[in-house]
Formats: sequence, structure tokens, C-alpha cells
Amino acid sequence: MFVLHVALQGCLRGNNVEYGVTTDTGGHIRYLLDLVAACSRDVPETRSFIATRAFDGFGEAYRTPIEVVDPKTTILRFPTDNPAYLAKEDLHSEIESFSDALIAHLEAAEERPDLLHAHYADAAVVAAKVKAKLGIPFVFTGHSLGKVKQKAMPSCASDRGFGERIAAEELALDQASLIIASSRDEAELQYKSYRNYDPGRIRVLPPGSDLKAFCSAQSSPAVEQELSRFLTEPEKPVLLAIARPVTKKNLAGLVEAYGRSKPLQALANLVIVAGTRGDIDTLEAEIAENLKDLLQLIDRYDLYGKVAYPKSHRSEDIPAFYAYARDRGGIFVNPALNEPFGLTLLEAAAVGLPLVATDSGGPNDIVETCGNGLLVDPRDANGIADALLQILKDPDLWTRFSQNGDVAVRTYDWSRHVTRYSELMTDLVHLPEPAVQRPIQLLISDIDNTLVGSVPHLHAFGNWRRVQENLAFGVATGRSFHSAMAVLEQQDVPRPEVMITSVGSEIYTLDENGVSYVQDHDWLQRICGNWQRSAVERVLRTVAGLTPQAPLEQRDFKLSYFSDGTHATIERVKQALQNAGLLASVIHSHKRYLDILPIKASKGTAVDHVRRRYGLAQTAVFVAGDSGNDIEMLQSIPQSIIVANYSDDLGKLPSLKHSYIASNTHAAGIIEGVLHFRGKQEAACPRAS
Repeated sequence: MFVLHVALQGCLRGNNVEYGVTTDTGGHIRYLLDLVAACSRDVPETRSFIATRAFDGFGEAYRTPIEVVDPKTTILRFPTDNPAYLAKEDLHSEIESFSDALIAHLEAAEERPDLLHAHYADAAVVAAKVKAKLGIPFVFTGHSLGKVKQKAMPSCASDRGFGERIAAEELALDQASLIIASSRDEAELQYKSYRNYDPGRIRVLPPGSDLKAFCSAQSSPAVEQELSRFLTEPEKPVLLAIARPVTKKNLAGLVEAYGRSKPLQALANLVIVAGTRGDIDTLEAEIAENLKDLLQLIDRYDLYGKVAYPKSHRSEDIPAFYAYARDRGGIFVNPALNEPFGLTLLEAAAVGLPLVATDSGGPNDIVETCGNGLLVDPRDANGIADALLQILKDPDLWTRFSQNGDVAVRTYDWSRHVTRYSELMTDLVHLPEPAVQRPIQLLISDIDNTLVGSVPHLHAFGNWRRVQENLAFGVATGRSFHSAMAVLEQQDVPRPEVMITSVGSEIYTLDENGVSYVQDHDWLQRICGNWQRSAVERVLRTVAGLTPQAPLEQRDFKLSYFSDGTHATIERVKQALQNAGLLASVIHSHKRYLDILPIKASKGTAVDHVRRRYGLAQTAVFVAGDSGNDIEMLQSIPQSIIVANYSDDLGKLPSLKHSYIASNTHAAGIIEGVLHFRGKQEAACPRAS
């Protein structure tokens, strides 16, 4: 596999990247270099080229046409009409000349790449031009999105180049074969406001991170000495922030929160590592303005002796800053207005620092996965201070969050990332053979505790599935599409032809390319009648015993809550909706989860919709489940399978007496159930001898 990455922004070079030297020299460059390094190390058949822009003003390294990073990775730099370094807001003026240079290079090359990977909006325009001219497909990673920035900072809509940025992101969503997102927040919320949003073509692949240096991090004399110059009581716990001093990182909001809170100042010092700088007046305007804001806030709240803001540091000092804060029982803070992912959060977690992080963006996924911190509204200064105080005042909570950071090391691993990445890229390039005929049977299974839950049984299922001719395979789950897809790919489940997600309120079918999915809009049209989402939400606010689940679990056609598990609460929900004249399905499972859907939406009705699409009889359909949110699906299909590890008393329900209760758990129970029903069919209709 030969992948050509296109990345125009910032000061990009193969080694010793000068992070923070410009506002655009940040995490996306590290992500790209780590990605190609991991591919070079872990995927023998992959070669990577990086196409970027040559420019003057920062040294010879950024004018060099060819830089060989390692035997499998090369950086190509192409000059454009304007030879000067340009910020991302001005790069749109150079896209035409850059594209012409890249296309000319590719036309003359002995070998063309199999695939382009565009990083940031401007690179997507280049990739689309290459695709139109040479037919090379591309995938897109946005890193950060214009509409998200606009929501966080509405005034930016009038900034130079902003309109071009939004248009480029729309082009990427329209033209890319696949969109790679770092988090569910990005895939399900950030992209949703775009006209060309297509959830089935987005995959969530959290970046890996090389955390070895952070797992064993220790404070250093250099860091201790540097911070002691600022702090009157250096032994106190430390609130640590590490970020470029740009507006969206909201470092001023953190200083504001600290400055307003006398209790927080009494308990902890604040350390802000905001890049390496010389004279502030010589820096880029945005960086200079933000640094001046920080200094003014420190002065306004008279925080001298309590706040450290070192002027310079070496890259190898970063682990020591984390360790310095950990050793003092501190907390890592990310107050960004939006954080697309947050590699610094993973680094802090690996060291053992609890987190307080913005609730906008990737930190949602990290904190949910690791259970190692608290999320806050980055605009709520009091909320930030309260979260920090909550952890500082509770030693048991601090210890639990600190220990849970180990999950980050196991989960956000580059080897795992590039395995999924290379599989997706290979599948995009090598399109599957067209199906010979329509399936004659359909198997739909729940995911959690049904399909997955036993690794040996899942491996057996994969082997069994591969030899099942004419059997279409799908899943029906309470998870969102992207959450379900992540679980299936991480567990190496055979790629389903059908994805029924969000408790049956959404349906996706596998595209002809065998990788992306197409949302079934006919299904949405069918279920949307009489659905009054806002009214349902208002009514349920008045029902005791309910707590809304996180924003990521809420969908256009699904409202999700935690319940107290009592029958009385479920009846109150139904009665409240009835009294308000609202039609909705109420689905309760695992004595904890409550989902409210349009009256026509459920796993069962969704399965029937898919069955009709395939033109199959009910007797050609198998369904499998384990819990309460599978009941309607199991009721509606004669050939229903309940795996042995079921919950919610499924095996005792009179309405499910037609179901086959497997003696095996999880995926092995599914196989057992299918073979059982096939045996009954063959016994009823023996083949002619």
C-alpha cells in the first residue's frame, strides 16, 4: 500500500518539529508523523509520502524539495506562487499552484499512490483536484473543523479565509471515500452541522500515542528549578496546563477560573506551559495577544507567587512537567473551547494525573473510556474551579482517577490504530467482488453480551460466518452507528451488511465499496411521523427517577436516560407521555437504561424493514439477543435466539416462549440457535433424494 499524505499547514519536517513556533504548528503534525512512523514500523507493505508546501522564512529545512525521514517515509515539498510562510487562513490562495505542482509530479512518477490522505480542509481541496484529474481516491482527516470554531467563537465567521475553509470541508465530506474522525464527538456532533454530513462514511479511529516516555516519567532538577523561580510554595499541588497560547485553547479562561477562586488558590499552584517564546512583540499576533492576556489576568488577580509560566522548555522536559504535578497530587487541566482529540490528556493519564477537561470534543471519549477525570463547560469559570476543588479535596477520588490513567496506555495504542487504519485503506483500494446473488437468509444479532463478550466464541463465529453462503449478517444495537462500528472493528467482527443502531431508530447498509455505509433515509421518513422530540424531552424532565445520559447518547430519533430501575418509574414515564398526548416507544433494559423512540421505531420494526428490503420471508430471518431492549425484536421474529447469558428474565417471558434458549453463551449461542432452526426447517421440509 502506497499512501500519499497531503498536509499544507504549519512548519512540517521529519524530525525536531518546532511545535508552537507558529499557530498552525501543532498536534496535527505530530499525529501525521506518528501515524506514518507507526505504519513504517508495524505494516511492512505500507510506504508513506508526505506532500507539503515549501516556503521561506524559517530556515533551509522548509525549502528542501525531498527529505527522506526513513527508508519507507519521504517528505516532498512543492513551491507555490507565494514563497513566504502562510498561515492557514491564507493558504487557499496557494491551492491552485500547489495542486498543479503535485499533479505534475504524480504524472511524471514511475509509480502513483494507491490512495491520498488529506489533512485539514485545504489539503482536501488538493486531494479532490488530484482525484478529478488522475482518479486516485482520498480519505480525509479534519483535525479541527471550521463550524466548530464558529460555534465556539462566533466572531471568527468574518475572518479571512473562513468561508473558503467551510467550503473545503463540505467538499471533503462530498468527495472523500472515507472520513477519519478522532472521536465520537467529532463523528456524531461536530460534523453534523455540515450540509454534506453522511455518518455512514465516517469512521472513528482514535489516534495512538507513544506513551512509553510518560509511563516512567520523573520530575527533573531543571523543571524543579525553573518552576521554583515563580512559586512561593512550590510543594503545593499543581494545576498543570500544556497548550499553545491560541484563543481556542482558552488558557485565559483557566487563569480567570483560578483567579476568581480563593479556595483554589489556597490549595494549589497553577503552572502553564505555553510553548517556547522570545520577545512577545515579535510573535504572531494571536499568540502575542493571548500571552499578554495571561499576564494581565495574573496581574489583575495578583497571582504572583502562585502561577508559573516558563518562557522556554525542551521537548524532553514535557514528561517531567507532568511528573512534577503528579508528585504533588496535582491535576492536568484542558480548558479548550473545543479539543478535537487531546494527546496531552493521554500523556497526563499515562503519568498518573487526574484530568479536568473541556466537555467539547475528544475529551468526552477519553474520560468516558478511562474514567480518569471530570468534564466541564470551558466557559464556566466557576464550574472549572468546582471540578478542580472536588478532586483536590477527595484523596480517594484523586487516587482512583490517577490509577485509571493506565487504561489510556492500553487503549490509545499506535499499533492498534494502524492495524485498523491499514485494513480500511486496503479495503478501499481493493474493492470487493460484486455479490453473485441476493441472500436467502438474514441473521441479525445484538452486539453487547450477545455477539461480543467471549473472545473464543467470537473467533468461532467469525470462522463460521465466512463459510455461510447466501446469509446476510447484520447487528441491532442500542449503540450509535459509530460506537457500534468501533466495537465491531476492535473485536475483529466480520463486517456486517446491515447496521441497525440506536435501538432501531437508524439503519445503515454496507456500500458497494465494502467499507462505508449508506443511511436508510426511507426508514427515517417512515418513523418520523408523530415524533415530537422536544415535547417528549420537556415532559420527561418532570418525571422523578430519570437522569439524562450524556449528549453523545442522544439522537434525533432517540432520547436516552438512566433510570432508578423500578417498575413504578417506567409506569410514570408511560403515564406522563400519555397524559401529554405524546406517542412514543418506551424501552427499558438492564434495569438501568431507558430509551424513548418514535412509536414506529424499534429493533423489531427495523429488522422487518430490512427483511422486506431483501425480499425475504419471516422464516428466512434469525434474530439473537440477551436483554430487555431486544424483546420487541425477539417477539416479532419466529426464529429468535436467546443466548444463555441473558438478563432481564428474557427466558421466562411468555411472549418469548417461541424463542430458542441456547445452552451456549454469546456468539456460540447464536451459532447454536441458527443451526437449531435450520435443523427444524430441514426436518419439516426434507430435500428430495
